[in-house]
Amino acid sequence: MTKDDILRRGRLGLQNEQVTAFTSSLEADRWIFDSDLMVDRAHVVMLARQQIIEEDDASKILLGLDQIRDNGIELLDSSYEDVHIAIEARLIELIGEDAGGRMHSGRSRNDEVASCIRIALRTDLLKLAGLINKLRAAFIDKAHEGVSLIIPGFTHLQHAQPTTLAHHFLAYACSLERSFERLTDAYRRVNLCPLGAAAFAATAFPLDRAYACELMGFDNLLENSMDAVSTRDFAIETISMCANLMTDISRFAEETILWSTSEFNLVELADEYTSTSSIMPQKKNPDVPELLRARTGTVHGELVSVLSICKGLPYSYNRDLQEVTPHLQKALMVTKNAVGITTKMLGTLELHADVMHDKSLSGFSMATELADTLVRITGLPFRTAHQIVGSAVRAGGLDFNRVEEACESVTGRNPEQLGIKRDALEQALDPISSIDQRSIVGGPAPTECLRSISERQRRLKTDEETLNDINDRLILARKRLDDASNALFVS
Repeated sequence: MTKDDILRRGRLGLQNEQVTAFTSSLEADRWIFDSDLMVDRAHVVMLARQQIIEEDDASKILLGLDQIRDNGIELLDSSYEDVHIAIEARLIELIGEDAGGRMHSGRSRNDEVASCIRIALRTDLLKLAGLINKLRAAFIDKAHEGVSLIIPGFTHLQHAQPTTLAHHFLAYACSLERSFERLTDAYRRVNLCPLGAAAFAATAFPLDRAYACELMGFDNLLENSMDAVSTRDFAIETISMCANLMTDISRFAEETILWSTSEFNLVELADEYTSTSSIMPQKKNPDVPELLRARTGTVHGELVSVLSICKGLPYSYNRDLQEVTPHLQKALMVTKNAVGITTKMLGTLELHADVMHDKSLSGFSMATELADTLVRITGLPFRTAHQIVGSAVRAGGLDFNRVEEACESVTGRNPEQLGIKRDALEQALDPISSIDQRSIVGGPAPTECLRSISERQRRLKTDEETLNDINDRLILARKRLDDASNALFVS
């Protein structure tokens, strides 16, 4: 404890260094230093406007806060338990308690920290949204390169049906669209203002909560003062969004690892995303995708940790909530880094087009198209056609002779008697012909993939505009706060 701890000096005595270190959040509070100063400034401007404090005192406080901002968090007294008290104590050192001691009027650290976390979080969310959009654009670009590139499609990690690289990468682009939607949806509930709730029971000071809310760029108030200080549902929702996004990142990382093996040999990673062995000189190990896969588990763990912290807390505020913030920070940091590096890794990925085409024919991958052709031409029930083709595969292949034998075995008639000619069966085994026919919405046909690429680009542009609108509103709010603060300096 400092010589004159403004928080403990009235009610409590000295605290030993071990307890102070155990309870302190000052190191983690670096994340909210700038947002804390924004909350302080908005609160002081509102106090002056409501004539709760004198304009002269408000002007002194604002000047002191500017000096603290310019000096940075490093010059704050690290013996305090959190950044809020450290800032207030430093302010009182600079301008005296008669003015500086009025800043906290009508406010608690409970509504203050809740506001600070939401401001810092929304900044990181918007950065993550921009990174998601860049990754979407990268997948769309790669899809455009692979509109006519045939690749093997897998279910259960076994050859299933041929598809196109465009179709495959568009799956990731579509998934990332939903991640952007989840993020902006979460943002709506993050960007709500707790300030004015005080400790939990509001305050008798005539605060103008709506005005402070506007100055800080929040979209609306968290109305109930008990809910405002004690909920961390926005943190749970944010980490859940990150966990979902990281799961998609991990799936792509896993595919990249598999596809770059000698057994698959469909892609090759750029050297900068790999390592070699300290003993085996031939190795090119996919270190970056392996770490992406592992760090997905880290983000999942942050979610479980926060759920566990919050699940048993009675209303309203409890100190346990201090432990939520580091988990939230780490989940965001890991996710932002993962999305950014995945975008760059994808952009440098070398595709082995010839191998992809050759392997698209492996594992009887044309079996489904052959069964569909039998149905379309002969009118057989699909289940009967399924049995015919399955029997041919069991007999060793999908050549005409085995299919003919299977037809006779299952139906008692040969293909010609069923109304299907040899050239139609052979065409059914052509992957290009098969893919071209799969042109329904969401299919792999080149024409449909081109349509889907255009749609993904349109949605990306719309989402970019949404993101710009949100950022513009926050810039406007900051200008309003600056203008209101400058007006107090002039007066």
